[in-house]
Amino acid sequence: MAETDCEADQEARPGYGEGREALLTAAVRVVARGGLRKLTYRAVAAEAGVTHGLVAHHFGSRDALLEEALRWCVTRSIETSSLVPASGRLEDFAATLADFIAADPDVQAFQYELKLESRRRPELRHHVDVLYDAYRDAVREALACFDVSQEMTEIVFAALDGLVFHQVTSGAPDRTKESVDALRRLLAAHRAQAAGREQFEP
Repeated sequence: MAETDCEADQEARPGYGEGREALLTAAVRVVARGGLRKLTYRAVAAEAGVTHGLVAHHFGSRDALLEEALRWCVTRSIETSSLVPASGRLEDFAATLADFIAADPDVQAFQYELKLESRRRPELRHHVDVLYDAYRDAVREALACFDVSQEMTEIVFAALDGLVFHQVTSGAPDRTKESVDALRRLLAAHRAQAAGREQFEP
């Protein structure tokens, strides 16, 4: 009977991955709402509804917690924002960006808090560099099949970064959608112009 109870208890507990993700989600919420200086084991534990010892057990240090939370945010953002259109059409580039931001703005707010704090704390610059490199790579990958120049890719990256920040701070997804539509038209015009030049080159 004791063995059966133990097995049932094990089934009721979240797995290591689930528990870890819950703590990362809690860390993101804490920073998004209170700034990076509010990131403590106790604050994350309170947000997640666990003991602060469990947070320390999973991550070992505040810096490790911050790094893992950032990595989780970036991976989630890239995988779910659909920059790469499944249809293979430029018209669908970044099609779900506004809805993705609206669904969980804390994920983006966390990253902007880190960027701002890095101005005051140079030791955080590495994390910001990693963050921007990941997003640049994602935009580059998304536009690779459309033969977009490196210069234009950088402009698109900067535009998307600005649109995300604006929606996080203003909460206006419709404006983001309109701006993404305009960005796609700009890309289409850029492609047409590049194709025209190639046609007339000897």
